[in-house]
Amino acid sequence: MDIREIDDLPKNAANYAPLTPLWFLERAATVHPTRIAMVHGSRSYTWLQTYHRCRRLASALCKHSMGAGSIVAVIAPNIPATYEAHFGIPMSGAVINPVNIRLNASTIAFLLGHSQSSIVIVDQEFFTLAQNSLKIMKEKSQGHFNPPLLVVVADENCDPEALRYALGQGAIEYERFLESGDPDFAWKAPQDEWQSISLGYTSGTTASPKGVVLHHRGAYLMSLSNPLVWGMNEGVVYLWTLPMFHCNGGSFTWALAALCGTNICLRQVTAKGVYSAIVKHGVTHFCAAPVVLNTIVNAPSEDTILPLPHVVHVMTAGAAPPPALLLALSRKGFRVLHTYGLSETYGPSTICTRKPEWDSLLPETQARLNARQGVRSITLERLDVINTKTGEPVPADGKTIGEIVMRGNVVMKGYLKNAKANEEAFADGWFHSEDLGVKHQDGYIEIKDRSKDIIISGGENVSSVEVENSLYFHPAVLEASVVARADERWGESPCAFVTLKPEIDKSDEQRLAEDIMKFCKSRRPAYWVPKSVVFGPLPKTATGKIQKHVLRAKAKQLGPVKLSKLREAALDDRGMGYKRSLIVKHRGGSSGLQIVEDVATGSRSGHRLDVIVLEWNKGRLGVNRWWWILPKSSLLSFICHGVVSRELCTYQCEKVKPEGDGGGRRRIGMDLTGCLPSTCLLPVASTIVCN
Repeated sequence: MDIREIDDLPKNAANYAPLTPLWFLERAATVHPTRIAMVHGSRSYTWLQTYHRCRRLASALCKHSMGAGSIVAVIAPNIPATYEAHFGIPMSGAVINPVNIRLNASTIAFLLGHSQSSIVIVDQEFFTLAQNSLKIMKEKSQGHFNPPLLVVVADENCDPEALRYALGQGAIEYERFLESGDPDFAWKAPQDEWQSISLGYTSGTTASPKGVVLHHRGAYLMSLSNPLVWGMNEGVVYLWTLPMFHCNGGSFTWALAALCGTNICLRQVTAKGVYSAIVKHGVTHFCAAPVVLNTIVNAPSEDTILPLPHVVHVMTAGAAPPPALLLALSRKGFRVLHTYGLSETYGPSTICTRKPEWDSLLPETQARLNARQGVRSITLERLDVINTKTGEPVPADGKTIGEIVMRGNVVMKGYLKNAKANEEAFADGWFHSEDLGVKHQDGYIEIKDRSKDIIISGGENVSSVEVENSLYFHPAVLEASVVARADERWGESPCAFVTLKPEIDKSDEQRLAEDIMKFCKSRRPAYWVPKSVVFGPLPKTATGKIQKHVLRAKAKQLGPVKLSKLREAALDDRGMGYKRSLIVKHRGGSSGLQIVEDVATGSRSGHRLDVIVLEWNKGRLGVNRWWWILPKSSLLSFICHGVVSRELCTYQCEKVKPEGDGGGRRRIGMDLTGCLPSTCLLPVASTIVCN
């Protein structure tokens, strides 16, 4: 159909230029050449230096025949080289492929092979990971393997031996690679804003990870949208807690150049590191998944610097943050903006925009409203929740569940070399998120469930199918099914339901569970490993299909995997200076005093015990999955020594009768809410006395 216009004026070089975020860097170097752009440990670079380094990188890549149609992979944490790659690689005309450093060698081998990355820039700490990935590729190549050029990034914060090894294997040191480039290299912007700028891979929630292709136009729009909806000002000081390999750091890699701000790199994210950066560098903004925020909120006093010197703005996404977490952050001086997005939408595509009228509501109500996924960002043209069968919008009643769909300029070009996946993702003119949610009366959406059994653990997607595939390789496993279980630390974690082979000795299920977890860890990234294993027959339909909805209900009944397992508490809070141990005394027998587990040292001993886990959550203390062969008439006394206001206090709960299972074994579960104040910190030592 012809489009009528009031004129016949054409586009020309003076009035039209393809949109790209690359010009942001040139402007920052022009406007604020001496302003600090990047800080990493003892090193820092100005915006002019950063611009020259990125031009050197582009020039060096071009000398190695990189350009349009080429892909350069980056396997590195949040360091200056990773940031520079987001400009230098597309300045050469090539596409950046930021790789998740948490993946294992076999998965990275697939990514590098599927993308056909010609050059791999790798941090020295992860050189052996890259090397092992290339070995896997070579083994599968059947003699037709053309290895990519390896460029290794040195870091003074790492063991120098790793760098020496990489150089000995023929890798080029990153700084030397830059020296081969021209700081005045005449880079060219893309001729078409539809040109690809980045290739990022999903976490493999189908049989294999899918390559998400993003274009310059979308990167430009998201780079401006994020600061605008977040209220970021020119000269912002941004702390890199969100991995740059994740959705290109939510497009903040390019946004910080637009704002002429300062990037504070954080190689390893810790609560102490976050608080220190806020005070030392004046950090004003950072992004973090709820699991990271939970660590910050619950950090021991010696790792915190409170009160904060100023309000710190936090953007969170990856999993729905619990309202209690948002409330705790607010009380500590953090102002949280909740967003939602996917790799396919350049990161944050919906914003839980805070309304002034919410300020008069109770803090708990405000936190609940802020925990929703919100409304579309200003650069996303359409957002809706539709009926999965009819495709019609669901009513805005906060109850009717449908699929969240999107449409607009900040939706990916598509999946690389995957026509079938593209057809499904873009069906009926929408991008289908495969996330299920509701729409409230005020137009805000809220996720209620996830389709295709996606597990979101610490902001990373985990494929239940792939975890199940690993479980089936275990010699003791007959059948396996994996679902999401609530996790106080990671949001969700994999929960494996396993049927053992008939010939397997089932008398020591705890040992079997630990062996299965260890087995999975050898084949999958650590965050894919089930945190809990439940043994027994799997529920099935008449046709033999495993009923996952039944297993999800069972996982819900189990309750969340506790944050305050005693061992984790000792590792996270060891700096408090108190010894944490669990002590069991058996009266009436010959065993005497038994130290079952000293978490400060990891030593174990005990008397007829399978597993002990001390749980602590908001004043509740209990023992979960603790089995002991006891007389049916046994009663228990529980004495807890806790810390209140830095003083040692003792509280006692008398005669808690254990639950029986009909076979002489007893499961002990105690709720000490009535005798422990909510201000009591994690127990220093606890004594369970069997009478």
